[in-house]
Amino acid sequence: MNAARALDVAMFRRQFPGLESQVYLASCSLGAVSTRLVDAVVQMLGDVHGRRPAWEVFEAEVDRLRHGVAALIGARPDQVALLPNASVAAFQVASSLSWVRRPRLVTTAAEFPSLAHVWLGQASRGARVHFVGDEGLTASGADYQGVIDRHTSLVSVPMSTYRDAVRLPVAQIARTAHAAGALVVVDAYQAAGVEPVDVTALDCDFLITGFGKYLLGMPGVVALYVRRPTGGPLWPQLTGWFGRRDPFAFNPRVLDFPEQARGFETGTPAVQAVYAANAGLSLIGELDLAAVRLHVAWFVDRIVDSLIAQGHQVRVAADPAARGAHVAMAHEDPAGLAAWLARRDVVISPRGPVARLSVHAYTTHGDVDAACALIHEFERSRRPAAATAP
Repeated sequence: MNAARALDVAMFRRQFPGLESQVYLASCSLGAVSTRLVDAVVQMLGDVHGRRPAWEVFEAEVDRLRHGVAALIGARPDQVALLPNASVAAFQVASSLSWVRRPRLVTTAAEFPSLAHVWLGQASRGARVHFVGDEGLTASGADYQGVIDRHTSLVSVPMSTYRDAVRLPVAQIARTAHAAGALVVVDAYQAAGVEPVDVTALDCDFLITGFGKYLLGMPGVVALYVRRPTGGPLWPQLTGWFGRRDPFAFNPRVLDFPEQARGFETGTPAVQAVYAANAGLSLIGELDLAAVRLHVAWFVDRIVDSLIAQGHQVRVAADPAARGAHVAMAHEDPAGLAAWLARRDVVISPRGPVARLSVHAYTTHGDVDAACALIHEFERSRRPAAATAP
C-alpha cells in the first residue's frame, strides 16, 4: 500500500479534467489530455500571428524540447534528434550502418511491428534479421545472449514490450552486444514517463521514444538519442534541411551534416506536436519517476490479481519486477469489450488478441476497481447467450 501512496495522485489528476467523469486506462496507446496540452496547442495557434515571427518562436520550442528530452533521459542536447515517428527514427539508425561485414540484426518477436518492418527493410542492403523469442511474443535476456555474435551489427531491445508489457534487461543485453562489437538501439516508447530512463545506465547507443503515450503529449514527434552524434560509419540515407549544419543557409547544392544528432533529422517538424510534447514533459518533470514506477507496479499487480480471480488469462511476466505499465488480458473480442466499456466511460486499449489496461501517475484505486468490476459484468452478461447457443 505504501508504494501506491508515494505520489500526490489527487494533485496530479487535477491537470486532467476528463478524469473526473472517465476511467482512463489507455495511456499505452494515447495519454490522457491535460489542461497544459490544450493550452499549449492554443498557444501555438496564437503564436502564428504573434508579435514575434512565428518560425522564430517555433524554433525556440523545438530547442526547448531537445533540452527537455536530454534532461529526461540523462543525455546532452546535442545527442537528441527530433523526428516524425518511431519508424523514421528506426530507419535513420539502420541506414547509418553498414551490413556488409556484420550482417546480423538481432531483435525480438515482441518488437513493435513498425520497427521490425524497418529492420526487415534493410535486407536489400545486406542485413539479416534474427528474431529471438517465441510465437507468443515473449522474449528474455537469455534469448538475446544466445544469438548475439561477432557477425551482429545491431541489437534492438524494447524496454517494455508493446503488447504484454514485459520489461527486458536492457543493460544486461547491451553488455553482451558491446562485448561482441554490436550497437544497441532501445525502444522506450512504453516506458518513458512511467519509470526512470537513463541512457548511461542502459548503456545503449540509440534510444527512441515518443510523446503520445505516457509522456502525455500527442503523436507527431519522437526523440532519437544518438550516443556518438558525429556520423559513422555512415550518415542516414533519409535527410532534409533540418539535418544541415546551418538549416537557414538554404543551399541546395551542399549536403553537410553537423557533428550532432541533428544530422539524423529530416524536414520541418510537426510544430503542434512539439508544443504538446513540451507540455507533457512539463508535467512529467514535476514527478519523481522512481515513485511513479512504484505506483504503477502496485496497481498493475492489483489488476493482475483481480483479473486472475475472475478467471481471465493475463499475459504477464511471472516476476512482478519485469512487468511494465499495463496488463494484457487475453480475450476473444478485445475490441468488443473496449467498445462496451467505453459506453460506460471506461477507456482501455485493445491490441490484437488482448485488451490492455494501462496505469499512470493519475491512476487510482477507484479507476482500477471500477474497470475490473465492469469487465466482470461484461463477462456475466455474455454467459446466458453462450449457454443457450446450439
